[in-house]
Amino acid sequence: MYVKAPVSHERTLVNRLLMILFLFATVITVLWFDRAGLVDHYDGHVSFADVVYFAMITVTTVGYGDIVPIEPHTRVIDALFITPVRIFIWFIFLGTAYQLVIQKVVEDFRMAQLRDRLRDHVIIIGFGETGRVAAREVVSKGTRPEDIVVIDISDSCVHDAANLGYVGLHGDPTRESILIDAGIKNARAVLVCIGRDDTSVLSVLTVRNLNARVRIVAIVMEDENVKLMRSAGANVTVMPSQAGGYLLAEAVGNDYLTDYVLDLLTSDGRVALVERVAKPEEVGKSMRALDCGLVVRLYRGGEPVGFWEADRNIIERDDLLLIIEPSV
Repeated sequence: MYVKAPVSHERTLVNRLLMILFLFATVITVLWFDRAGLVDHYDGHVSFADVVYFAMITVTTVGYGDIVPIEPHTRVIDALFITPVRIFIWFIFLGTAYQLVIQKVVEDFRMAQLRDRLRDHVIIIGFGETGRVAAREVVSKGTRPEDIVVIDISDSCVHDAANLGYVGLHGDPTRESILIDAGIKNARAVLVCIGRDDTSVLSVLTVRNLNARVRIVAIVMEDENVKLMRSAGANVTVMPSQAGGYLLAEAVGNDYLTDYVLDLLTSDGRVALVERVAKPEEVGKSMRALDCGLVVRLYRGGEPVGFWEADRNIIERDDLLLIIEPSV
C-alpha cells in the first residue's frame, strides 16, 4: 500500500503564509466596508491605507490608539470577528515556530542524548512479526528493553516498539543518518528483519560500511540471495521459510520433534541450547564427560565435531561448545 508523502517544510510555510494573507485580506475588507465606524484622531479621515494600518496593528495587538472603533456595531465586529482571527493567526505563528524550530532543536537534543547513552546495544531493523519475536527473545536473554533500538519505515510499528519499552526510530534503514542516530558505531549486534532481500542487502551494506566489527544477522527470503547477503557483510543468515519447511517435514512422521526443537530455541522452554567457549577445567575431557549438560557438538577452528567422534571429541583450548542445559 502506498501513502501520500508528507508535506515539505517549504510547502507548509507557503500554505500557512497564504492562509495568514487571506485572513488579513478578509479583515481589511470587513473594516473597509465598515470604515464609518472608525475615527482617525490624526486627520479625521479614514482612508484605505488607514484601514490596512488599523487591521495590522489590531491583529498584531499593537494598538497605538490613533484609530479606534466608535460605533457599537464596529466594536462588536472587533470583538467577535477580529479577535478570533487574531488568536488563530497567533496559533499559526506559534505552531510554525514549534514545528520548524523548537521541535527540531528538542529532537536534536534528544537524539544527541540517545547516541551518548547507547553502548553495546542491539539494533533491530524491521518490526514486523519476526522483528517483534526477535526483540522479545533478546530481552528474555538478558538485554534491557531500553537497550534495543528499532528502526522501521512504518509509524505504527515505531509506536508499537516504543510502547513495548524499546527505542523506536522512524526512517529508512538503508540511509546512514538513521543508523548513526541509532548509535550503530557502538552497537553490539544488528538484526535485519526486513521482508525484502534487496532492501536487506542495502541495509547490511550500509551497516557494515559504518561499523566493520558489529555482528549482523539477516533474514534471507530467497536461497539464491544467501551468498549475496554474506558478501554484503552479514555474519549469519537465516531463512525462515527453509527452517519452517524443515520443521513441517519432520512433523509428518514425528509427534514431538518439532516441539522439542522449539523448546530448545525459545527462552521460556524447559531446556536451552547454549553456546560458549570451553572452560580451562574442561580442557582434556571428552564431550561426554562434562556434567554441565549434554554437549552435542563443538567447533574447532570453525569445523564441527560430533560427540560420537571418539578420536576428536576431546576438548581443546578455545573450542566452542554447544550444550543442551535445563532452563533455570
